[in-house]
Formats: sequence, C-alpha cells, structure tokens
Amino acid sequence: MIRELTYSAHMKNTWWNAVLKHDDKFDGRFVYAVRSTGIYCRPGCPSRRPNRSQVVFFPAPEAALQAGFRPCRRCKPQDKLPERVRMVTDACRYIEENHAEPVNLASLSARLHVSPTQLHRTFKQSLGITPAQYANACRVRSIKKNLRAGSDVTSAIYEAGFGSSSRVYERTASDFGMTPGIYGKGGRGMRIAYTVSNSPLGSLLVAATGRGLCAVAIGSSARELLAGLKGEYSEAEIVQDEKGLSKAVRMLLEHLRGSEPNIHFPLDIRATAFQRRVWDELRRIPYGKTRSYSEIAIAIGQPKAARAVARACASNPVALVIPCHRVVSSTGQTSGYRWGKDRKRKLLDNEASGNSGN
Repeated sequence: MIRELTYSAHMKNTWWNAVLKHDDKFDGRFVYAVRSTGIYCRPGCPSRRPNRSQVVFFPAPEAALQAGFRPCRRCKPQDKLPERVRMVTDACRYIEENHAEPVNLASLSARLHVSPTQLHRTFKQSLGITPAQYANACRVRSIKKNLRAGSDVTSAIYEAGFGSSSRVYERTASDFGMTPGIYGKGGRGMRIAYTVSNSPLGSLLVAATGRGLCAVAIGSSARELLAGLKGEYSEAEIVQDEKGLSKAVRMLLEHLRGSEPNIHFPLDIRATAFQRRVWDELRRIPYGKTRSYSEIAIAIGQPKAARAVARACASNPVALVIPCHRVVSSTGQTSGYRWGKDRKRKLLDNEASGNSGN
C-alpha cells in the first residue's frame, strides 16, 4: 500500500508547483513518484511534467523505494545531494519546524556544522533571501493558515512567533497586500476600483485600492480580465470606476503610444523580498531597451538566480508599470510573457522604434 507523505493540501500544492517549475531548491525536501511509470524523482528533475492525479509525495527516497517505486535515471534522486543543497535544505527544514522561535544564525550554523558566514552566504545565493527572511516568510504563512482556519488575528500573530502585532502590520503592504484581519476574510472589507479600456494590445484592466494600483492586466476581453481580478480578491468589494481611474488609464495608453515613456504610480502589490528586488531592477530598464534574465540576476547580486528571476517576472501583477516585457532570454529570443508572447513582441518592437501602438 502506497503511503503518501501526509501534509496539508496547501503544502502539497506548494510541492506540486515546485514539480511544475522543476524547482531544484526543493531538492532534498521531498521526492515525488508517478504511479503510471513507477518512477520517483527530485522536484528539480527536468523530465516531462506528470499528470497531477498520478503523483504521490514522499519525505525521502527510502520511503518511495519501500512503496515500490524505482529511482529516475535522469535526476538520480537516490544519489547524495550536493553539500550546498543539503545544507540549505536542512536549514529550511529546521526553520520551518521552529519558525515560531527567533532565528539564531550562530546556533543554526553550529547545528549544520558550518560557519555562520558560510551558511548565510550559501543560503542567500541559493534562495535569494536570508535565513531570517525565510523564517519571517514561514511565520507569515502560519498567520495566513491560522486566519483561514478561523483563528482571531491576535492569536494567529502570536502563535506564528511574532512578538507583537505592530511588527506584522508594518509588513502588511508587502507580505499581505492588506491587513491580516482582512486577509483572513478573503479580502472582505477591501474596496477595489477598476475599469477596462480598449488598447493597442487588447482589453486593458486597471485596478486600484486606496493605496495604489493593485492590478494592470491585458487580455482578450473585459469579462476575462474581471474574472481574474475577482478570483484574486474573492471577498473584496470590487466596483467599476471609470472616472476615478481615467488618469491612470490615459497615462498607460499614452505609454503604449510612445508619448509617455516613463510611467510611475503608487502600487499596492504583494511581493516577497526577492520579487521586490527583481521588480525594482526591471523598473530601471530604460524604455526601448532589454535585459536578459541572467543580467537581472547579476544586477541584484544573485548571478545563479536567472530561473528565479523568470518566475518573478511571470508573477508581476501590474503589466507595463513593472516592465517585465523588457526581459528576454540570453539568446535575444522573446521568451514567455504572462499576457502572451505576441503582445510582448509587439511591445518590444514598438518601444525599439519609439512609436508604440501606431
């Protein structure tokens, strides 16, 4: 009988997303097996993505072997992990299991038999954030989980390991995009104004809270874009406000036509520390110019994080304002774009000619 790793549905979704992205930073934290092939792999295995219904998760290769699966010949999950990966994996596991406690780099490095400097450097090179930032992310996830389960805000905050509620509310703009109480209600109590306009690239949705723009999306129809906004903020009050957002829409359309090369808006978007660094760097790319994913990775001090940069670009919620379309592959190919490769190619061509949309 197959004994799948028993964790929450949220955790399994996290692992499944890691499998879909071939995310090797999860290597060592679990393995996944495919019933139809009888093979188990590391999360970072570059093999063809399996059907989710055929996938089971295990905490270690030994568990998958005991369940009757054989190791993949491509990613060799039974082989010992590289020391760097093992170190970061062990550190992540310890932090996840003890996230309510303050991260003491000295004691953590002693547990892993490395120097504090080596642990800090290797951890940041691998994940783009420090152990302390990773612990904070674990605490934020814990708050969200407890709020969704019905805990009151105060209990959720202290159970997650935050010493005071003020520390959490200081971080809500970047970690939640809203206060913890509102997040626990699925965004209930938030008011999001939106409007949809025609543009040279199709329908253009612009949405904002009282703090700033929270979404700028491009699609084939207003219905499609509005459905996406409501899916993201399922319990928020979402109202149409063409007049209130007319200035933002006008500036974005002028930007597309080439008459407003530089656009700046206050933003109300959620971001991890790594995403924020990537997005800040994207906004430094001059109009009409491009950078490769590797160049962005180098610019933020993470030269091996090109794949993570690509993921940060793909998660950008405000098209054009954060110009992720200006990031291309190292070969100069257009590569992917959240709102479609054709739109990305048109944006780049128009910016290069200095005549967007005409």
